[in-house]
Amino acid sequence: MLVLAHGYRYRPHMPRSPRPRRRATLASLAAELKVSRTTVSNAYNRPDQLSPELRERVLAAAKELGYPGPDPVARSLRTRKADTIGLLLDQPLSYSFRDPAAVEFVAGLADACDAAGKSLLIVPAGPERDAEQAAAAVQRAGVDGFVVYSVAADDPYLSAALERQLPVVICDQPLDVPGTSRVGIDDYGAMHALAGAVLSAGHTRIGIICMRLGLDDRNELVGRERAETAPLPVQSARIRAILDAADAAGNVSVSISERSVHSRDAGYSAAGELLSEDTSITALMCTTDVLALGALTYARDNGISVPAALSVTGFDGIPEGKRAGLATVAQPSALKGRRAGELLISYSPDRLTVEMLPTMLSGAATLGPSRGR
Repeated sequence: MLVLAHGYRYRPHMPRSPRPRRRATLASLAAELKVSRTTVSNAYNRPDQLSPELRERVLAAAKELGYPGPDPVARSLRTRKADTIGLLLDQPLSYSFRDPAAVEFVAGLADACDAAGKSLLIVPAGPERDAEQAAAAVQRAGVDGFVVYSVAADDPYLSAALERQLPVVICDQPLDVPGTSRVGIDDYGAMHALAGAVLSAGHTRIGIICMRLGLDDRNELVGRERAETAPLPVQSARIRAILDAADAAGNVSVSISERSVHSRDAGYSAAGELLSEDTSITALMCTTDVLALGALTYARDNGISVPAALSVTGFDGIPEGKRAGLATVAQPSALKGRRAGELLISYSPDRLTVEMLPTMLSGAATLGPSRGR
């Protein structure tokens, strides 16, 4: 820019940038093709209503003009359907990608969504969030219903989901929630069968390593009363099954170590706690395979031979446990997810159901006869 005499400023001519092309809309595309708006909409949403040639012409013109397709937000407002399923977890979001059983469950649920043309929205319900935060997260979720993956009966996210009056399907826990369907397994029966195998091998000193039994953080030895009255029925059922089998056998002692975090490190530390507290323990029964793998690592690091000196069992049947030959209860986690999704997609308040899936005892390399340590 030049400044001239008398204060006049001379601005050199600058070429104008071309005006951006207006974004094509359904209406402008219909006008361009000289067809109705319904015809354009059908090309995307109801292709069976058009001839292949006409649909191809519409899609080709849309691509040339930059039309991205019908607005999914507008469609959801019009139809009152989001075509999305919400998944509620009681753990941070990373849990669904880190825990092997949860990974299989989410994969099965995703299969059901894919088959029905639905999307999946994960709403992590971490225990550190309060009821107000839970309600806000659930209210923001643009979904047609919720699959609830193993939460406590008083979980604030579950309460917020039920208040939305949308279809809800629960996996595992809580039990007997009015207006919901549920998919699960017989946790008590499956663990009772595994406990029978452990007792039949002659083990009379057993340590139990379990996941969180309540909303408070406990990383210590706990009494059987806490285990038997826990608000999380899955863990409680598995522990009660072991205790009942031990009581029926007679002359069997059982110690319980609870861990608030579900990880290998937690299983490792719990194994050390139990075996240090009672050196006569010859079997560690873990309520998950992840905890059991941690216990196996502890045994290896401390020169304890498995199963010659110590037997270790798990629950879930995850791939890594299978590779280790872990004696465990194998449950169909992927099928759980798929059936939960299918029940939600076909939900009807007149057809509520509880679907119990089969389990089986698996592996034997980590369970042997009791010889003492």
